[in-house]
Amino acid sequence: MFPPGKAPTMAMGLFRVCLVVVTAIINHPLLFPRENATVPENEEEIIRKMQAHQEKLQLEQLRLEEEVARLAAEKEALEQVAEESRQQNETRVAWDLWSTLCMILFLMIEVWRQDHQEGPSPECLGGEEDELPGLGGAPLQGLTLPNKATLGHFYERCIRGATADAARTREFLEGFVDDLLEALRSLCNRDTDMEVEDFIGVDSMYENWQVDRPLLCHLFVPFTPPEPYRFHPELWCSGRSVPLDRQGYGQIKVVRADGDTLSCICGKTKLGEDMLCLLHGRNSMAPPCGDMENLLCATDSLYLDTMQVMKWFQTALTRAWHGIAHKYEFDLAFGQLDSPGSLKIKFRSGKFMPFNLIPVIQCDDSDLYFVSHLPREPSEGTPASSTDWLLSFAVYERHFLRTTLKALPEGACHLSCLQIASFLLSKQSRLTGPSGLSSYHLKTALLHLLLLRQAADWKAGQLDARLHELLCFLEKSLLEKKLHHFFIGNRKVPEAMGLPEAVLRAEPLNLFRPFVLQRSLYRKTLDSFYEMLKNAPALISEYSLHVPSDHTSLPQKADVL
Repeated sequence: MFPPGKAPTMAMGLFRVCLVVVTAIINHPLLFPRENATVPENEEEIIRKMQAHQEKLQLEQLRLEEEVARLAAEKEALEQVAEESRQQNETRVAWDLWSTLCMILFLMIEVWRQDHQEGPSPECLGGEEDELPGLGGAPLQGLTLPNKATLGHFYERCIRGATADAARTREFLEGFVDDLLEALRSLCNRDTDMEVEDFIGVDSMYENWQVDRPLLCHLFVPFTPPEPYRFHPELWCSGRSVPLDRQGYGQIKVVRADGDTLSCICGKTKLGEDMLCLLHGRNSMAPPCGDMENLLCATDSLYLDTMQVMKWFQTALTRAWHGIAHKYEFDLAFGQLDSPGSLKIKFRSGKFMPFNLIPVIQCDDSDLYFVSHLPREPSEGTPASSTDWLLSFAVYERHFLRTTLKALPEGACHLSCLQIASFLLSKQSRLTGPSGLSSYHLKTALLHLLLLRQAADWKAGQLDARLHELLCFLEKSLLEKKLHHFFIGNRKVPEAMGLPEAVLRAEPLNLFRPFVLQRSLYRKTLDSFYEMLKNAPALISEYSLHVPSDHTSLPQKADVL
């Protein structure tokens, strides 16, 4: 038990604790909230804010749903576009593949047609009668030529006389050109000028089949550079990649024989005021070593320029003529502005005599010559560059005709055929204008037939048959738009001709290729050809009875002072 003094004190303490506890419980706000409390006001504010926030969340949810829907639509559209593009690409690839297959099939059919056509191509004919062109079907569209007697009479009356005139013309011109070139050489400096060699007669006047009037001589004038220079020819078939229309051309590089860089030696020699270094232009001074701008080469090039050579040749001929003009009682003038070697002798009687002096460069040691220009034909293109030189086989053609003549019967009709066909073509050209067919195409066709036919087939009595065959050959070539050059790529040419191996190994050159590219020219040529055949009987009959006097004859004796 507790001491008597402490019991009341402890009871009082317990009472106080209980009183505090009871007071705290009574005053707790959760048990007895007071009337003036602010809890409801705070709760309404919180609720209002929560409602506003909920509305924002709903709006944001709607916006996000719209954005998701838009993105889904765009994705679907992109997938649809990609699918359509893929389908289009597949369709395009399939179409391109089909087009390619069709093109390959077409080319194969065309190649097969060329190789397996009814008759072999004119350039690859055999020697049998049934292999010759034009014998299947109706050749020459059923048009007939005059008979053997009419052709023989026409040849004797109208053509044979031209042969005698050609001989007198050649004799006169050769003497004059010799004198002219000798005068040119006398003006040249052997150390600095081009060296001009003797002329070479080519083409119909020297192959004895010229019939067109006025008689026209073509003379090649080879020239070489002074020492220590030399010309280095580059053929189109020597490994260089050239377009089809540039086949038959070449370039000429000017090099030193010792391999050094180019330099002119006219700077080491004092020239007179009236002297012209033929390696340079008229207004050019001696260039420094290696300077090519003032040479006959093209600008910034080592290749000989045809235009520069033509200007030099024209200037040289003019100076040479001025030196000898006092010796002759006729005038000498240039015939065509675009052909500097086209000259014309004008006699006091009013008659004239044209001829061509063509500067050429020999190709190595062969009879091939690079020519600066030739009389243009409508079907022939022009060089793409002034450094392109046309390769001429004129000397080889002359040698082939001479060699073939030795194996033919006496009085063979091969040249007579060519003369009659050339006569008809010339008259037709005067009636309807020039076409894409030239006398060179006629000669090429004849050269092919000379290889195909036996020598006995060219007897004089077979003139009508061979003329008909020549025209059939030409007709088939025109219809096929294919007439191969006689020498280029033709391994049937006798080895005795001595053609360079590069020429024999070259691809055949189609002389009728312009007809493939120029439809209007081809149509005009074909129409003119058949018109010529249609007019042939009447024309031959007319000229057989009345030999026209429309040709220019040479005076019996030329005056030389």
